[in-house]
Amino acid sequence: MSILVIAEHNNAELNAATLNTVAAAQAIGGDIDVLVAGAGCAAVADAAAKVAGVSKVLLADNAAYANLLPENVSLLIAELGKGYTHILAPASTNGKNYLPRVAALLDVDQISEITAVESADTFKRPIYAGNAIATVQSSAAIKVITVRATGFDAVAAEGGSAAVEAVASAHDAGTSSFVGEELAKSDRPELAGAKIVISGGRGMQNGDNFEMLYKVADKLGAAVGASRAAVDAGFVPNDMQVGQTGKIVAPQLYVAVGISGAIQHLAGMKDSKVIVAINKDEEAPIFQVADYGLVADLFEAVPELEGKL
Repeated sequence: MSILVIAEHNNAELNAATLNTVAAAQAIGGDIDVLVAGAGCAAVADAAAKVAGVSKVLLADNAAYANLLPENVSLLIAELGKGYTHILAPASTNGKNYLPRVAALLDVDQISEITAVESADTFKRPIYAGNAIATVQSSAAIKVITVRATGFDAVAAEGGSAAVEAVASAHDAGTSSFVGEELAKSDRPELAGAKIVISGGRGMQNGDNFEMLYKVADKLGAAVGASRAAVDAGFVPNDMQVGQTGKIVAPQLYVAVGISGAIQHLAGMKDSKVIVAINKDEEAPIFQVADYGLVADLFEAVPELEGKL
């Protein structure tokens, strides 16, 4: 078997989710190649070559892939993917953009957000917001799969010595163009990969009160997230949303402040190693999944916590 892993990157650095995806590929078994598509991304290819377990790195460095437009990148993946038994990508915004197109181009089904590998053709994935786990078997000649990074422990970023091979193919579908982007900048860790996450919910009452969480996060070196209720209320921007329709996180420590624990939110954080909940409602569903629960007014508990740190 041969597996093609699509690297997640920003043309400068390899995203940690790629390491989790390589781990999923190792669980399947076989030779693992990594595709780095972008522009000016040679440093990413060099980093991918050092990842443990990688046999070869394919570098498609071309202006057509500069902004990772899915219409262009999917054509490249489909072309290269014909020589593989499995095509894997992280279940990120990019992965969810590329692979459905790739599956359509290859005329095969896609298996989304796997969290475990049973065998080379059988995988587990959550359904119903994580309340049930489906075991899915595919008979497709090429299995197109997105990987939920939180389901696999990352492989080592060092220790490999794969060869880097240039790919000359340049695909420009001509159906889309890059106009611009506005990126949220923060000195705190990136939410999806942070080891500690502090999230606020509707109980925070307004965006200004999130300042309490920022102070605690800065002392702990944590990322700050939010429930959909807080995002919908306009307290914080939607890139902070944790949950079924937001970001899936699995940090070492997750602190839920003023979050009731709706099923959609639990789907995005219940794989966290330790969950701490602070809520004045002792009947809140969040306490059912929390390892530690504090029934208290968050406006008293959070400042006190910050003072103790």
